[in-house]
Amino acid sequence: MTNLTVAPCDLCNGAGGIVLWQDGFCRVVEVAEPDYPGFCRVILERHVKEMSDLAPGERARLLDVVNETEAALRSTMRPDKINLASLGNATPHLHWHVIPRFRDDRHYPKPVWAAAERPQGEPRHADIAALRADLAAELMRRLRSLK
Repeated sequence: MTNLTVAPCDLCNGAGGIVLWQDGFCRVVEVAEPDYPGFCRVILERHVKEMSDLAPGERARLLDVVNETEAALRSTMRPDKINLASLGNATPHLHWHVIPRFRDDRHYPKPVWAAAERPQGEPRHADIAALRADLAAELMRRLRSLK
């Protein structure tokens, strides 16, 4: 007899970060990552593991939200680069990471999950609450017409 236990899904059971925008289909959250202010996740509201599990229209809608999140971060923060990733190995719930990157961040040019290239520097944004508010407002402006 096999004893299979399914771990609870963190993204089903919690927000996964500070909610900046949501509409019932998906949500955009800011991840509390001190080295990476503005690090966002776009999280599907229901438990699905892979993009190919979605209907074509749902895939397009989710990617529209990812693209508009990228655009909001570019407009608000002016990063040198945006990294997009959908991994799900540790948390097999469909979500996208949208990460603003700067040439002087700790891991640049490597992924944020790699070993740091340099020590932690001064915070890029002293007022995280203001950055969050700006991002939320920009997301609301960009995503209000999405249906």
